[in-house]
Amino acid sequence: MTRETPMTYLFSYAGRTILRRFVDRATLFAFDLDGTLAPIVADPDRIQVPQGVQERLIRLNLLAPVVIITGRALADARKHLGFTPCYLVGNHGAEGLPGREQQEEEFCRQCSEWLEQLKILMPHASGCGIFIENKGATLSLHYRNASDPNAVSRKLVQAISRLKPPPRRIPGKYVENIVPYGAPHKGEALSQLMLQTGCSKALFVGDDATDEDVFSLANDRILGVRVGCEGSSLADCCLFNQREILDVLDEIIQLTLKTKDLV
Repeated sequence: MTRETPMTYLFSYAGRTILRRFVDRATLFAFDLDGTLAPIVADPDRIQVPQGVQERLIRLNLLAPVVIITGRALADARKHLGFTPCYLVGNHGAEGLPGREQQEEEFCRQCSEWLEQLKILMPHASGCGIFIENKGATLSLHYRNASDPNAVSRKLVQAISRLKPPPRRIPGKYVENIVPYGAPHKGEALSQLMLQTGCSKALFVGDDATDEDVFSLANDRILGVRVGCEGSSLADCCLFNQREILDVLDEIIQLTLKTKDLV
């Protein structure tokens, strides 16, 4: 959906009305992973989707198409999900889309070149608290453990600006993501998967800057829900925190069951 007003809290009367009117048999349900299905943790390798969330996702996946669109590489995301969704898309949309395999190979080649350039541009990266994660089709430059995150962030932005060819830079929470130009973003990935599944509508829940690529789509057939009601966002609705994802899943499962009962 598109909006020109502040985000509506999803579990307010107005938010529930929006959700109830939106969900039907033609709705695809899409979710980010970190910060959405699973709480953010200091060590990304220790992320865990709570069992209750897994159980509800498995149930929802039997009722309607469920899609996970994450910044993680596919192999990494699979380790943490605990279930197999209808579609799993990684690297912010650059990995896992049907028919894009040849493109992915080019993205991986480009990221390998950037990795070599970064070794020259930032020879002491690890000593500054920077961890460079090669995710194949994209790179993520983490600096959560830096002693002065603001100073390190500025250094990273400067180094990224010197990469050849220039990447698409996507800042996140203590991370700079760099993506090859031409790689599909989360919004493009979701739009393609709507066509792929034959769903005319999609509900997407996310929490980070990369999820704004979905929220900013000028498409009233997509309902964007952001985890976090503070700050600016183009999402239609919001949740106060990640813990409410369990209630969201319960709500959409019940709504989906009702729409099927009407058939």
